[in-house]
Amino acid sequence: MKYVDQFQWWALSLVGAKPLGGFELGGTGKKGSDKGVDGVINYIDSAKKELKRVLIQAKSGHVNSGTVRDLIGVLTNEHAEIGVLITLDPPTRDMITSASTAGYYKSEFWQKSFPRLQILTIEQILAGSVVQMPPETGTFLTAQKVRKNEGKQIEF
Repeated sequence: MKYVDQFQWWALSLVGAKPLGGFELGGTGKKGSDKGVDGVINYIDSAKKELKRVLIQAKSGHVNSGTVRDLIGVLTNEHAEIGVLITLDPPTRDMITSASTAGYYKSEFWQKSFPRLQILTIEQILAGSVVQMPPETGTFLTAQKVRKNEGKQIEF
C-alpha cells in the first residue's frame, strides 16, 4: 500500500465518499482503471428517486489547471452532475478559473444551484468546508421498517 492510496482514502473519508477500487471490502487490493475518479457520493435529486453522483478526485500534490480540465472531461464522459477535487495545495488562479468554466448544476427538486466543479483543500475541509451538493441520501435507499402485528395472534 502506497502513501498516495492512504492519502486518497483518508481524504475521501473526510467528505463521506465511497472509495472506488483498491482495498474495499472484499477487494483484491489492486487498483484498476479509475478514469480519474477516486470516490463517489450518491444522492437522490428527484421524486423518482434516481441516483445521481458526485465524483471525487483526491490529489496529494502536482495539481494544476490541467488537472481541473481533465476532471471536467471526466464529469462529461461519466454523465455526473458534480465533481470535487480534493488537494493538499491551495488552488492557483488558473485552477479556479478552469473550475468556474464548468458552470453550475441546477437542482430543480431542491430549487438550488451548486458549482459543477469544486476545489477543496484538506485545510478547508478540516476547518469545516463541505461539498456543495443536494442532501446526501447515502449509497443505498433505506429499507422500510417492518411493523409488528401487536395484539394479534400469529396464525400457524
